[in-house]
Amino acid sequence: MGRRVNVIGVGMVKFQKPGASEEYNVMAAKAARTALADAGVDYNDVEQAYAGYVFGDSTCGQRAVYEVGLTGIPVINVNNNCSTGSTALYLARQAIEGGLAECVLAVGFEQMEKGALGSKWSDRTSPIDKHADVMNRVQGFNQAPPTAQMFGGAGREYRWKYGAKREMFGKVAEKARKHASKNPYALFNEVLSLEQIMASPEVFDPLTRFQCCPPTCGAAAAILCSDDFARKKGISGSVYIAAQSMTTDYASSFGDSMIKMIGYDMAKAAADQVYTKSGLGPEDVQVVELHDCFTANEVVTYEALGLCKEGEAEKFIEEGNNTYGGKYVTNPSGGLLSKGHPLGATGLAQCTELVWQLRGAAEARQVPGAKVALQHNLGLGGACVVTMYRKD
Repeated sequence: MGRRVNVIGVGMVKFQKPGASEEYNVMAAKAARTALADAGVDYNDVEQAYAGYVFGDSTCGQRAVYEVGLTGIPVINVNNNCSTGSTALYLARQAIEGGLAECVLAVGFEQMEKGALGSKWSDRTSPIDKHADVMNRVQGFNQAPPTAQMFGGAGREYRWKYGAKREMFGKVAEKARKHASKNPYALFNEVLSLEQIMASPEVFDPLTRFQCCPPTCGAAAAILCSDDFARKKGISGSVYIAAQSMTTDYASSFGDSMIKMIGYDMAKAAADQVYTKSGLGPEDVQVVELHDCFTANEVVTYEALGLCKEGEAEKFIEEGNNTYGGKYVTNPSGGLLSKGHPLGATGLAQCTELVWQLRGAAEARQVPGAKVALQHNLGLGGACVVTMYRKD
């Protein structure tokens, strides 16, 4: 273990629909300046910056950071699909933990286009061709968006394996909307009933429209530092990263299971590594921000993270153990389903929410007695980052 890594400042902008947001560099700069102000430090104190985004030209990270300051520091552009934001966080954490820097900025942003995600390059091998091969072998293709077919296929597999009802997935979306209604940064603040969610157009069984995350624009940022830097600046009582792990696909990802193909084994391995490193288990956690790009992924992730046993997600949901008054509060922000999913910003928006929760500063969303928080951010292709946070 290296040095302790403190998260001394966080910030984000309100997430917006494509076409309604500001330019990526403006959003990113606002998030970064907010995080700096939150930390009470100047940009001149920052020694490195990791800038995460998926869609954009090379060196968009520099263009975004230049809005904050022109100090000549290294700016590293990061792209790891939907886990890009937490990958930037991972690299920033490594720099502090390894003694390579004292104060680092991680910023994530995305200016997305309308419509479902699709490949931008048709003249070269797709980075998810192995995942597509699994889907083709297990269930074939249809006209639905490819990611909906992948995660929907995992939901089907879960239903067939454990006999779960389609409404189980709808209840996850209902919970997400309820939580997001109290989040001023969320894209969707309107509460929806289970009936409305289940009656919305089917995208790919068992997923309906309101069970799929929307294309979103936004930005979020975090300032990380060492204990020595914090003492020098008179900063105390910070939230810190107790453990963090990143995994990529295993051989099991490309067998005959849609659940494993979408990242179950990556998530389980990363979570197990974090529990071992931190000396804490899921039973010590009060609040979780997890990657609910589709309701099916939230369901299987409950089990991958050890929040409930395999095959018991439906019981877990029915008993209210995923919301206020239950064992955990999952996605108090509204999650990707309702807060929105600007790919490069998502991981750092999750970080921001959890830091607020551990500070007791989440206002109407506050989880009572939150002391330990868990973050899960997944990208197909594949990468999964799991992070455990604590507060002094």
